[in-house]
Amino acid sequence: MGGYIGRFAPSPTGALHAGSLVAALASWLDTRAHGGRWLVRIEDTDTPRCVPGADEIILAQLAACGLVPDEAPLWQSERTAWYEQALASLVAAELAYPCGCSRSAIDAANAARGIARPRNGERVYPGTCRSGLHGAGPSAWRMRTQAAPALLHWQDRRLGEQTQDLHTQVGDFVLRRADGLFTYQLAEVEDDAAQGISHVVRGEDLADNTARQRWLQDALGLPAPQYLHTPLVRGRNGEKLSKQNGAHPMDTGHPLAALNAAAAVLGLPKQVGTVGDALAAWTAAWLWNQSL
Repeated sequence: MGGYIGRFAPSPTGALHAGSLVAALASWLDTRAHGGRWLVRIEDTDTPRCVPGADEIILAQLAACGLVPDEAPLWQSERTAWYEQALASLVAAELAYPCGCSRSAIDAANAARGIARPRNGERVYPGTCRSGLHGAGPSAWRMRTQAAPALLHWQDRRLGEQTQDLHTQVGDFVLRRADGLFTYQLAEVEDDAAQGISHVVRGEDLADNTARQRWLQDALGLPAPQYLHTPLVRGRNGEKLSKQNGAHPMDTGHPLAALNAAAAVLGLPKQVGTVGDALAAWTAAWLWNQSL
């Protein structure tokens, strides 16, 4: 597939709220400003957290805002066989291995080394099972980071030059959980490649995942999209607005008001009139502001 292809990839853990609408609008505007095709992917691999019917609610909310995908949405839950193939290729290349460590065991191993996990920080894997499976419980599968470049570099269209040392800052990360569910990291890169995604526009809270995804793209021989991470909407406590942090579902009865609030976060002017008029004005403004 050639040309610009963008996407919005919500998890159906509830309805869209003010924070998720910012990412949806930014992705749609970036796609339209570049004359591309915009896709929607329902990221429902984490089935215990998914709310029945939330996917259809999200699609209806997007439609109310004039954000309609250019082809039928894709559900990740229908793509398990592709993730299995990707994991098998990484195992064959000795880049993935089984791990029986629980979170508490990882925390204890790090504490013994004098490493404390920062609040909301990464649980850096200490490599306990890297040379052989420990523990008798169900095993997850982890991606080796020792073989990754010492520093992974990528250019973010808003945040600029970014670097991360995967081995020391993240450690070997999980590809498939012990319960058999595939993680965001593997599913994301497989689906972006399968859908021909050329540009990823998503919230700034996901920027930290980019190095892991770039390493997976390299290991699987997949193309790397360009990335743009948008500003976050924050709750009263200063943390990212989320369903766990006081976010309310978007009011589909007043789509222009919801869109104007999202546009303000993106530095775009308030619009009046119809939703279509507002989207057209913001697309023109976005094209002027975005060079890539």
